[in-house]
Amino acid sequence: MAKRSSARTVPLIWTRPAPAARHRSLGRDEIVSAAIALVDADGPDALTMKAVAGRLGPYTPMALYRYVQSKDGLVDLMLDTAIGTVPVPERPGPDWKADLRDVAVATRGMINKHPWYAWLVHTRPPVGPNTMRRTEFMLAVLVGRGATVPAAMTFAALIDRHIFGSGLQEAQEARFNESHGLDRPEDVIAAIASVRDLAIADGRLPLLASWLAEPTADGVDEQFQLGLDFLLDGIATRLPRRWRASTTPQPKTPRAKTPNRRHRDRPRPAPPTSAEGHTNPSGPGDVV
Repeated sequence: MAKRSSARTVPLIWTRPAPAARHRSLGRDEIVSAAIALVDADGPDALTMKAVAGRLGPYTPMALYRYVQSKDGLVDLMLDTAIGTVPVPERPGPDWKADLRDVAVATRGMINKHPWYAWLVHTRPPVGPNTMRRTEFMLAVLVGRGATVPAAMTFAALIDRHIFGSGLQEAQEARFNESHGLDRPEDVIAAIASVRDLAIADGRLPLLASWLAEPTADGVDEQFQLGLDFLLDGIATRLPRRWRASTTPQPKTPRAKTPNRRHRDRPRPAPPTSAEGHTNPSGPGDVV
């Protein structure tokens, strides 16, 4: 007989209505806003119920649990509040690639403003109302271009992996640079120079050594756009052929019927003439 897990399953916060505020200045919205301000300033590692309570005033951490249920519940609310700032159209437009690109770029902009989102989004199930509305729109765009729902879910997940993965990498690199004193461009150049010396000393890395001597590359924004274009172009190859173009195919205008060229160009026979040389207005089989 299989052992049952001793861990207690806590219901998702979305299954419980927000309790009425007991204090004029304390409610679910105020707690979420304070938590977001906290991690915006100090990073996701700073998120504790005690720290959030300290930002709200004379409240104990236990007072917050009534409104957010648990720390996981608070994270769920924070994530869904942040993604709710990403504009999502009511319905897909005529250009499916533009629809998905706009959502991706807007989501990236939100992560640039709230880098903690990329750290925490993979720790919780994506079932908040704003999160699901965004997912529904992406599915509608892809299904409207002939993808099955399972395929559309895969494509949407690939796009989100690119968005969130890029955001997480950039957030971690920024943290690394700050902790190692690489905030200024000249400090980064000096660090690259030491790596170049290692590549040259190895003797088997001529291409890498040549790049390290004059390091140039697209910025992170350009790299993100390039990767997104690769994804969208790849998705297009998996859609039915008529939907692969970026914009919606326009119905063909029916062409006006024209006489068959063979019959149009064929010379018509001359009308029959009578014995006296007059034209016979009747057909050849008629009696005059």
